[in-house]
Amino acid sequence: MHFSIPSTQEFASDGSGSSYTGFNIHINGSFHCCLRYKQLHSLHEQLKRSLPSIALPSFPPKKLLSLTPNQIEQRRMSLERYIQLVGQDPMLCRSELLRAFLLNAQQESSFTDCSEVTLDVYLMNGYRIAATVYTTDCTSKVLEKACALIDLPRECGCYFALYLMRKEANGELTIAKRLMDFEAPYISAKRWDDCKLVLRTSYWDPVYDLELMRDRIALNLLYIQALSDVERGWIVTTRDLNEQLTNMQARGSKSEYLEIVRKLPLYGCLQFPRANVDYPEPNTRATVVLGNKELNLLTFTGKDMQETKFKVTRIRCWRVTPIHVNQEPPLAVVQIHPQPSTRQPSPPSSKITLELSFEYLMAKNQLKWITIYSEQSMLMSVCLQSIVDELLNQKNGSDPAHLQSPQHAEYAPLSYIRRDGSNHCMTDSSSTDTLYNIVNNDCGSNNGTSNATNNGSSFIRRKLKEFNTTVRFKNGKDSVHNEAFEWIGDDDL
Repeated sequence: MHFSIPSTQEFASDGSGSSYTGFNIHINGSFHCCLRYKQLHSLHEQLKRSLPSIALPSFPPKKLLSLTPNQIEQRRMSLERYIQLVGQDPMLCRSELLRAFLLNAQQESSFTDCSEVTLDVYLMNGYRIAATVYTTDCTSKVLEKACALIDLPRECGCYFALYLMRKEANGELTIAKRLMDFEAPYISAKRWDDCKLVLRTSYWDPVYDLELMRDRIALNLLYIQALSDVERGWIVTTRDLNEQLTNMQARGSKSEYLEIVRKLPLYGCLQFPRANVDYPEPNTRATVVLGNKELNLLTFTGKDMQETKFKVTRIRCWRVTPIHVNQEPPLAVVQIHPQPSTRQPSPPSSKITLELSFEYLMAKNQLKWITIYSEQSMLMSVCLQSIVDELLNQKNGSDPAHLQSPQHAEYAPLSYIRRDGSNHCMTDSSSTDTLYNIVNNDCGSNNGTSNATNNGSSFIRRKLKEFNTTVRFKNGKDSVHNEAFEWIGDDDL
């Protein structure tokens, strides 16, 4: 997970006349929640008790007196550094406690009451699945309910994920983000109101297709996705091959269709158009393609296209750098989606440019940094990490379900401190025992209203200052180390 804290908000405590600072936490490039120092400190203490074998990074110390603006800025940087280190520990990232904490923090920050709603989940052909979910259901629960409605066996569910996708003005489909289990799809979809929830496969290696093709429903999902990717040009075919595939489609030969497209170079890959790269020349237009254990650059010089392949196992490390509007944007600009709430002003909406840089082993003893400028750089980084995780998972002989399963700690239950200081215990992060269910005491019957007393504080002003933030990672380094890089041998060079 990529954490950053680019800005802060100030709140007034009801009745006391005092104020406190809230830290706007962004995960994987978008706003997730606003938390106080003491809420993060509570998380730190619970992680220490629940995972005693893990050496946690040191937590920024408390201060006895009120903080000056300079001290608040120092605290912001220290908290950002702390949570980035937490986000780069695989055991901590898969901790049920951290997942539950982040899910409840999203609920509190968005002022979402727990109620039943109908949430639309789409297949790649536009088919709509109307799932009855709770507004506070986490991603895995929504995915499970959506899969049940199309009769997909539960053991096949771990091979799929939920994505937010938008249709551009030119008709192109763009993947905005992949939903993680620490967020509620209803809340995330509401924030990204120009996107639809879409069901797609969650893995990269086509070998997992063979398991899914044994089931009729899973086979249909693979077929629908392949058809869509071919039609949109995500899978490139020749004219003759396309005619052959069209005939198979007319005959309903789904297995035969898949057997052919699975052998094509871009099958199972995600595409990120409208990028600029500094390879092979500075300021080169490119489409970035991720999949098949590779990062491909499709670069354009005039009308000619050149494909350059970079093996993931030869990427030593990578980093994502968001630069905010108080600097001149290099190439690509992205709008961070504001928080849609009528009860509290949104966190600062800011334009930032994102760049993804990776260090590649070009030849023996020759490493080179290559930079991609794109509004989707953060998603590219998330995809790179998931490819590496899958490679490591395969090396350990585990199936994809291993990557989806949170680590259940012995220490329970989670104690979540709200911004007003009240403490609530939850047995897990499910929709039947979340923050607002405890407040309302009846998850299904609340009237969908809330007021300032439920929040425990009122917003008085927002700090307009945005901070230049480089996403930094573990061991004091400014990049993500690729754990699969050590597999490199002489034959690979």
